[in-house]
Amino acid sequence: MWGMKLFEHEAKALGIGFDLPLPRSLLASTADQAREVAEKLGKTCVIKAQVLVSGRGKAGGIRFASTPDEAYQIAKILLGSDVKGEKISKLLVEERIPSKKELYLGLIVDRSKCCYSMLASTEGGVDIEEVSEKAPQKIVRRDINPLSGLREYEAREIAVKLGYTGRQLLELASIILKLYRMTVACDGELVETNPLIESPKGEFVAADLRILIDDNSLFRHPDFQKRAMEMAEELKPLEMKAREKRLAYVELDGDIGVVGNGAGLVMATLDMIKHYGGKPANFCDIGGGACAERVSDAIEVVLSNEKVKILIVNILGGITRCDEVAKGILAVRERAGVTKPIVIRLVGTNDEVGRRMLAEAGIESFHGMENAAEKTVELASKV
Repeated sequence: MWGMKLFEHEAKALGIGFDLPLPRSLLASTADQAREVAEKLGKTCVIKAQVLVSGRGKAGGIRFASTPDEAYQIAKILLGSDVKGEKISKLLVEERIPSKKELYLGLIVDRSKCCYSMLASTEGGVDIEEVSEKAPQKIVRRDINPLSGLREYEAREIAVKLGYTGRQLLELASIILKLYRMTVACDGELVETNPLIESPKGEFVAADLRILIDDNSLFRHPDFQKRAMEMAEELKPLEMKAREKRLAYVELDGDIGVVGNGAGLVMATLDMIKHYGGKPANFCDIGGGACAERVSDAIEVVLSNEKVKILIVNILGGITRCDEVAKGILAVRERAGVTKPIVIRLVGTNDEVGRRMLAEAGIESFHGMENAAEKTVELASKV
């Protein structure tokens, strides 16, 4: 499954429980409420659209108000409008913290090393990807031992590498530890504060907080489960159908459907399609060890998208058996009367059996991903 994003106000509510230093703020769903919050805060405010998209600041979803009346006017403009296609129904009205410097702190899951990795930089306020491209030397990275966790001396070392000493070093190390403990407690796939502001007085405040929770952990978090159900009501019909079948499904804007087993393989397939000049319309990850029924469900969901002209099924069999995949493909063709072209790549466990089953039904399959992707794009241009 894919991670569940929290709204900023939800993330900061979690942060309060871990004693992270946060600006004073309150949620507002009307312009009148925004003015009331601004009056309570009694200073220049930041009006933040509560949407689950990145880059909201550049898209006009974050604005500053010097007075309560200005907060009211900004709220009137923002509420009911949208940021990158997502409608704004709530605003976080927050005190504006003066900034001497902006830092970045983040934790990610490094699946290749089976651990959390802490990323830190003195170049906060911009996307960390941008920093890694333009100034990679300004990113401090620390892989965290999953058995011992992040230790105090390691947090202090990160603060030292960011250039801090004395009281500030200890304060920053404390924030790093709290961020890590919160990440573990909420099963975060990505947790970051960007920017972490250093005020003119030398204090640190997490001006923004972003949390992405592992969907597979929701059984441990009843509150998040409830939120996931509320979010499901806002999904598109195909997204809802995929969620009901426990499938990871994402819609894009091209005309080629993609089914694969494993997020890495699916991403590689998308890249390969783009390499040969094609455009994916959507993709579905069936995960590991998928049975024939799960394969059929995934294909049916992907092909239900009217934009899809052709489908590529890319399977690298380990615990996933290629003969089960073949059964699923044949079953959905018969059950749903599939007429759209399907390009299949099978390699791994029982691949010879799977390819023979498909061949007997008059369906060609490939051994190499490159050949399958190239063929898919070629056929898409002719459909």
